[in-house]
Amino acid sequence: MSTTPPVLAAELAAAWADIQRYHPELPDLAAPESLIGESSSACGHALSFERLLHEAVHGIAAARGVRDTSRAGRYHNRRFLAIAEELGLDHPEEPHPSSGFSLVTLNADAKKRYRSTIDRLQRALKAHTAATESDNIARTFRGPAARHGSSGGGVRVKAVCDCGRNVRVVPSVLAQAPIVCGGCGKPFRIPEPVAVAS
Repeated sequence: MSTTPPVLAAELAAAWADIQRYHPELPDLAAPESLIGESSSACGHALSFERLLHEAVHGIAAARGVRDTSRAGRYHNRRFLAIAEELGLDHPEEPHPSSGFSLVTLNADAKKRYRSTIDRLQRALKAHTAATESDNIARTFRGPAARHGSSGGGVRVKAVCDCGRNVRVVPSVLAQAPIVCGGCGKPFRIPEPVAVAS
């Protein structure tokens, strides 16, 4: 049995709702499907519950009006760190020179609190990975960026759905599997360029 992107997006939304139960000020996750296939060079993790909790820190910071990063979102400051600790994330003693305190990890209490959520999400991620890897057997070299957990530095373009929502995505990520809109249930697509008459 394979997990398709809509199923994984639903599991991501359910995990986000589990975090909201403990942190009600956390805003809703507008597009869980936008996390599928992306990795974050700032947080250094592929998609996982730990990564989701990292993103929740940013959500709470936004809800509080706290500027938790600088350097175009790469450097995670001590305000990020304070909220991360509230959510059950541990951190290194010293900040990383370029990303600050972005490399946070789940502490023992958070692992215990979210055990069933973590297990559900790991099963969905494993099934999704198996389904997408079987469709893309040939591996490609992505260069040094892959060693650092980045998305490869590809240029992101706007993908739209029929209800008017949009996400920024690297075209190769969208080509791996559809990203489905949580609002209307239709896949995001990159619009065809419109030719301008001369």
